[in-house]
Amino acid sequence: MHTATRRSRSFYPLAVFFGLFVVFLYGPMSTIIILSFQGPDGGLTFPMNGMSLHWFRNLFETQAVGDFGGAFQRSLALGLIVMVVTVAVSFMAGLAFRHRFRGASVVFYLAVASLIVPSILISLGIGLMFNILGWQPAWYSSGLGAHLSWTLPFGLLIMFAVFNRFDRAYEEAARDLGATPWQTIRHVVLPILAPSLVGVGLFGFTLSYDEFARSLMTAGSFNTLPLEIYGMTTNVTTPVLYALGTVTTVFSFAVIAMAIIAVQVIRHRRARRGSDAGRAV
Repeated sequence: MHTATRRSRSFYPLAVFFGLFVVFLYGPMSTIIILSFQGPDGGLTFPMNGMSLHWFRNLFETQAVGDFGGAFQRSLALGLIVMVVTVAVSFMAGLAFRHRFRGASVVFYLAVASLIVPSILISLGIGLMFNILGWQPAWYSSGLGAHLSWTLPFGLLIMFAVFNRFDRAYEEAARDLGATPWQTIRHVVLPILAPSLVGVGLFGFTLSYDEFARSLMTAGSFNTLPLEIYGMTTNVTTPVLYALGTVTTVFSFAVIAMAIIAVQVIRHRRARRGSDAGRAV
């Protein structure tokens, strides 16, 4: 007979606190999503005036103010580039820092120092550096450098934590079987760390995709999506701005869902290979 477990007295206050936290976190987002479904005569505040998909259709039409399509493409491309570079550099740095070398502490603190420097100062400094060198700031060059100063420290910290828990016995077993260092990394280290690398990539992409402060002085003549949205807040007076917020929110959740699915697929394949190896033995 199943006996129900009684909840402690602290459960209910904590449940209420968590509920309030969720409302605080997603309340403003839900307001924007609801207002984006207003009718053609809808405004920027409640009460709603009708309900339709009018502003979503209007979002993909030529706008008097704002370049949604171009800004989204630039943010997407920049986010993907930042993601790849962040994963590659963080992984290689994690491998390097497993072996002590002279100046390791200095390199580490320099790498994470940008986390405590105000983002706007990073953006301003990179923009000024490009101007001094006579280079034209652009979203794909100076913007890339600004975003990497934000994503790489997070990637490094994650990989350091992962490698601290990594069992080197797997590498030793591979070397005992005659594997070269590259084969050990490719066939042993990378498959084991694949879920963590997906997480680093997700961090890199999402931090870059919605970064505003570090893009402000480095984007050049063409805005990324956060800058375009900020510019529209002073010009657009229709719910099309809310429709854009809804679309970008759905896209962000879709990216997170794809990352979770990728991790689950990797774990499933690893478990299946393990079971196949066990049956072979």
